[in-house]
Amino acid sequence: MNLNTVLSNQHQTVHFVGVGGVSMSGLAEVLLRRGFSVSGSDMKESEALMRLRTLGMKAFVGHAADQVGDADLVIRTAAIPDSNPEIIRARECKIPVLERAEAWGILMREYRNNVCFSGTHGKTTSTSMMTHIALEANLDPQVMVGANLPAIGGGLRIAESDLFIAEACEYCNSFHHFYPTVAVILNVDEDHLDFFSGIEEIIESFATFAKIVPQDGVVVVNGDDENAMKAVSGIDREVMTFGIDRAAKVMAKNLVLGARETVFDLYLDGELKTTIHLAVLGKHNVYNALSACAAAFALGISPEAIATGLSKFHGAGRRFEFKGEFNGAQVYDDYAHHPSEVRATLESAKTLGYDRVICIFQPHTYTRTAALKEEFAEALSLADVSCLVPIYAAREKNTIGIGSDAISDLIPNAQNFKDFEEALSWMKEQAKSGDLILTMGAGDIVLLGEKLIEDSKMKP
Repeated sequence: MNLNTVLSNQHQTVHFVGVGGVSMSGLAEVLLRRGFSVSGSDMKESEALMRLRTLGMKAFVGHAADQVGDADLVIRTAAIPDSNPEIIRARECKIPVLERAEAWGILMREYRNNVCFSGTHGKTTSTSMMTHIALEANLDPQVMVGANLPAIGGGLRIAESDLFIAEACEYCNSFHHFYPTVAVILNVDEDHLDFFSGIEEIIESFATFAKIVPQDGVVVVNGDDENAMKAVSGIDREVMTFGIDRAAKVMAKNLVLGARETVFDLYLDGELKTTIHLAVLGKHNVYNALSACAAAFALGISPEAIATGLSKFHGAGRRFEFKGEFNGAQVYDDYAHHPSEVRATLESAKTLGYDRVICIFQPHTYTRTAALKEEFAEALSLADVSCLVPIYAAREKNTIGIGSDAISDLIPNAQNFKDFEEALSWMKEQAKSGDLILTMGAGDIVLLGEKLIEDSKMKP
C-alpha cells in the first residue's frame, strides 16, 4: 500500500495510539479537518481528547485491541511499544503502522518550505519565535509546536500556505522522518541516553537530519556550539551559521541582558539589519531568537518583520511562565529538564532582583537522572534554595534503583520531598514576599505550583 495515498485519500480511516500528546493530537486534528474518519486512544482522559471529540474523533481512554476497529492505517507515538494490544491487533490484521514523525514527514512533502527546529533544548521557543515572525510577514504558516502558543491559540495552526514550521525531536531519531527544506540545529548535548549510546551517536543523528535537506535547501546551525558544528562538518548543503561569541553569518552584537528586556543588534554578513527587543530573558533566548532570525533570512523575510514579530513574543506555555502568587511570592513554571536548560533558566531568574529563587525540580526519567546527576546538581545549586520531588518516570521503569536523592545528596542543604503533598506543605510554610518560586521539569510538576496558587485563593 502506498502510504502517501493513505494520507491523501479522503475515504480512509485512521486510528491513533497515544493520541493525547501535543504532536499526536495536532496530527489527528489535521486529518479530521481534512475529512478523514479518525479514532484514537490514550492512557488517561485529557483536554486534548475532549477537544478531539468535539471535532468528531472517537476517543478511547485506555488501550484495547478492538478499538482499532476497521482502520486502514494506525499511527502511534514513539512511546507506544510493540506489546501494546492495539499495535498487536494492527499487525495481526496487516494494517500499516506509522510512527507519528513518519506521518508528519509525509504531510510535509506537500509544502514548498518546511522550517524544522531541532536541538537538545530550545526547540519550542525557537519554533514559537519563528511563528511570530512568519505571522508578521503575512506568510500564513501551518505550525506544529510542543506547547501552548497564545498567538495561535494552542500548539497547532492549520493553514493553506506553502510554509510549514515545526519542532523536530531527535529522540528515537524521529526527525529523520521529516522533510526539512530549512533545517535548524540549535545545540547538540548529551541526552536521551535510554536510546543513544553517547554524544558521538547523537552528533551523527543530527548530521543525518541535516543531510535530509534537499540540495537547494539551507542548514541553519549554532556556530558557537561545537557539537552542532561537528554535525554539519563537510555537508554539501548551504550552511548558515548564527552566534554571539564567534564569527557567524547571522550575529547578535551589542547585547544587553536586562532584568525586564533583552536587546541586541542583528547583523547579517557583517551588516547591521535591525535592533531586536525581546521580552523573554537570558542569553539562551538570544540564541533561540538568532536561530529564528537566520531561518527567516533564509526565507527572504524582511528585517522589519523579524524585529516586530520577535517583539510580540512573550513566551510559550511552560517556558518560564508566570502562574500567580502565594503569600506575596511570585510563582513561575518552566519545562527545563536537561542540565543546560536548568542552568540557563536559573541564571535568568537570578537576574530579576528577587530576594530568593526557590526551585522545586522534578527529574524526568531514571536514565537521564542517572547519567547526568552531577550536572543537574551543579545547575540546581544556582538557586538559593533547591528542592526535589520524585522522578517522573514517563516511558521508563526504575530498573536501576535510582531516586531524586541521587541529585539532592550532591547539593548542600537541598530539600528532597517524598511526594507533592510534602512539597506543597513546605512551600506554604516558606513562601513570602520577595521570593520567586519556580517549579521545573517536563513531567507533571506544573500541577504543584497550580495547586499552591489555587490554595491561596481559598484562604480566608
